[in-house]
Amino acid sequence: MTEVPKQDFDTLFAAVDKIMVDITGKRALVTGASSGIGKATACALAAAGCNLILVARRLDRLEEIKSAINARGLKVSVELVAGDVTQNDTFTALDSCGAFDVDFLINNAGLAKGKDQIGQASIGDWQLMIDANCTAAFRMANCVVPKMVARGGGHIISTGSIAGLESYEGGSVYCASKHALHAFMKVLRYETYSKGIRSTVVAPGFVGEGTEFSEVRFKGDKGAAASVYKDMDELRATDVAAQIVWALRQPANVCLDLIHIMPSCQGSATRIHRGGKRSDSSL
Repeated sequence: MTEVPKQDFDTLFAAVDKIMVDITGKRALVTGASSGIGKATACALAAAGCNLILVARRLDRLEEIKSAINARGLKVSVELVAGDVTQNDTFTALDSCGAFDVDFLINNAGLAKGKDQIGQASIGDWQLMIDANCTAAFRMANCVVPKMVARGGGHIISTGSIAGLESYEGGSVYCASKHALHAFMKVLRYETYSKGIRSTVVAPGFVGEGTEFSEVRFKGDKGAAASVYKDMDELRATDVAAQIVWALRQPANVCLDLIHIMPSCQGSATRIHRGGKRSDSSL
């Protein structure tokens, strides 16, 4: 090469959707697929033509997603694995059906549990978050990487959080677990960038509509969960799913290491503007 290649005007004016890669026929493993970001991502991937392996504890919820996909006539296969990603049996079931041999892993399963401060917190809640947000996610990546290397490529996306970038009171172990996930994904990037594998962290701020995040955090208290988003135009689960699909559809020479997506009314983990009007129109 004697000089850096130049791009012609046809390339510069090409529509973005023509630049994006077609992922029809790709195979994706989505964890935590029964609700929230995982459910929205499963539906978005099906719409994009991806074959799916969906993992979550609630089989009835997974069956609803499969039925909705089939009802829309989408020509994709949908395999369901009911299980808890913190349990060995789930990994055994996934391995037995070849679920680790995929093009994409959407490492989404995880949760926040409680907002007690250090000194009053439940050790059981701490352990649950570490098991789901860290150990299970790490193990899932560990299972798919050898297959991706053998395939000559793949893409691993993990659902991180603003809590993996900033800490806040009441979020000690949740924040710690998401910081750990972000660190793990950075190491994964260092270790696999030469093997055709892309890794991405999608780190959202407040995600309300379409999720059970706050209801789980407040242990079923729907009133407390709703108050988190009071007078706030927060992110929807579909907003985050759109970023995941966007990352997967990037050209092979592009890797989005970190997508930090925030509601327009959220400046940081603790800076929230309330009172804004919900709207689906662009500013």
